[in-house]
Amino acid sequence: MRVVNVGKRYDAANGSLLALDAISFDVYDGEIISVIGPSGCGKTTLFNVMGGLVDDYTGEVLIDGRRRHTHRQIGMVFQEESNFPWRTTLENVAFPLEAMDIPRKDRIAKARHFIELVGLGGFENQYPDELSGGMRQRAALARALAFEPRILLMDEPFAALDAQTRLLIGDKVLALRQELRQTMLLVTHSLNEAVQLSDRVVVLTGRPGRVRRIIEIDLPRPRSSDIVGSARFANLVGAIWQDLRDEANAAMARSQTAS
Repeated sequence: MRVVNVGKRYDAANGSLLALDAISFDVYDGEIISVIGPSGCGKTTLFNVMGGLVDDYTGEVLIDGRRRHTHRQIGMVFQEESNFPWRTTLENVAFPLEAMDIPRKDRIAKARHFIELVGLGGFENQYPDELSGGMRQRAALARALAFEPRILLMDEPFAALDAQTRLLIGDKVLALRQELRQTMLLVTHSLNEAVQLSDRVVVLTGRPGRVRRIIEIDLPRPRSSDIVGSARFANLVGAIWQDLRDEANAAMARSQTAS
């Protein structure tokens, strides 16, 4: 996937608002990229463009050299609760396969496979309100994986979880990446999460969102949450934090000048 000079402008009460400006970066097959930046910098807008939920933007999103459009190569996982409360875990995970008219026997077998992959074996018949927050997000992840998208976009999917659960789910995402070799992009506010999971981190500026820099995460793979105690991990988190602090200070200075 290639993101080429993507821009997005919204209409506002006092004129138009430029949310994204000339965003460009490449996404290589099988890697995990995190997108991180100050609040309001357009991270979710960028993912909505990449996922086909927003059409009125400038620039291009290309897959294999062709302009991206909504199709089954792209899956999305959101921060908000997205499981159907009247469906069991198995029925929720099988839902996209049902929508694709895959025969019941085949879709149930595939749904069971991905439920096992995310560590929810034994909870197939539970309803969402019978699961913890972390388990519900794993069910949502299994559902997104079930139709085997080539690229998975995850927008703050673990934001509502406590830090320990986020680390454990991060381990599960890393294990899935190792097994499926799937391309994943993650929007997150968590510097630790970005460094734990990613091959590269795209740091955006304050609004309008532009690429400030792309940081290579040169930690060894296979990787787990054990890496968070290493000196190199701390150095990478510190480098990203320095960028974000600089952007926050610049935004405050612009606000004070405008007032």
